[in-house]
Amino acid sequence: MCGRYVSTRRSEDLVQQFRVTDWNPEALVAPNWNVAPTNDVWAVLEGADRETGALDRQLRPLRWGLVPSWAKSLSVGSKMINARVETVHEKPAYRRAFAKRRCLLPADGFYEWVAVPATEDSKAYKQPYFISPEGGQDMAFAGLYEFWRDRDVAGDDDPGAWWATCTIITTEATDAAGRVHPRMPLTIAAVDYDTWLDPEHQDVDELRALLTAPADGHLAARPVSTAVNNVRNNGPHLLEAAS
Repeated sequence: MCGRYVSTRRSEDLVQQFRVTDWNPEALVAPNWNVAPTNDVWAVLEGADRETGALDRQLRPLRWGLVPSWAKSLSVGSKMINARVETVHEKPAYRRAFAKRRCLLPADGFYEWVAVPATEDSKAYKQPYFISPEGGQDMAFAGLYEFWRDRDVAGDDDPGAWWATCTIITTEATDAAGRVHPRMPLTIAAVDYDTWLDPEHQDVDELRALLTAPADGHLAARPVSTAVNNVRNNGPHLLEAAS
């Protein structure tokens, strides 16, 4: 799975990198070295302009943890932070989003954990590893998004009536990531951004072919501070080498 990741790029840089045409400069998602489920994250997606109907490439915050439109509670999202590539096109919770609501989730890297058993001198603990491309390049996780209507809010125009949520597509881990954890997030190569984001492109086999391992599997994994284990901790110090 992918349960925590790092996303620190500025919105202005993301707008340029992903050729975004529609975004609100006042929308804020702070750089985050410990992105956790239910956090707001930057996402790139394509949506129709309300006036013209033309597709715009948008940069907008989404809540991590997909909530299907038919879900009874927003809390469902905390259990749906990942969608398995093996079944994403078939599962009722994801198949509609896979067909029409795909997004990119910018990331610097992600965390996984290895259980360290207790010894005579120390207690058992989980050692976090930061996994990122060997060359240091950024990644765009393959994501899906949905809109969920809160029935407890009366008016559709109320900002609290609608929630936009997302999930990350994962696969079996390879290379350095596989030595730490059996699953890892999938990414989309820059040359395939347009196809992946296009809601009119709905061929399942062609879409699945766009999903790739981060950096083609050329990943580096290094142990980092156990401060990552607490979701309340944040900052670049989390990427410091483990002592």
